[in-house]
Amino acid sequence: MAVPKKKISKSKRDMRRAHHRLSPSSYNECPKCGELKRPHHVCQACGHYDDREVIEADNAA
Repeated sequence: MAVPKKKISKSKRDMRRAHHRLSPSSYNECPKCGELKRPHHVCQACGHYDDREVIEADNAA
């Protein structure tokens, strides 16, 4: 069975894990209102998804 001969230092361990971070989430512009929204999600500003109104928008403000 393979056993490490020396202890891996914290520096070497952390350098190996340098690519394990989360990538920032992407945002697209809503074609209806122009607000930024997540791809494949309902726009929270206008309530549209795929050129149709899915939820009623909160335009009281």
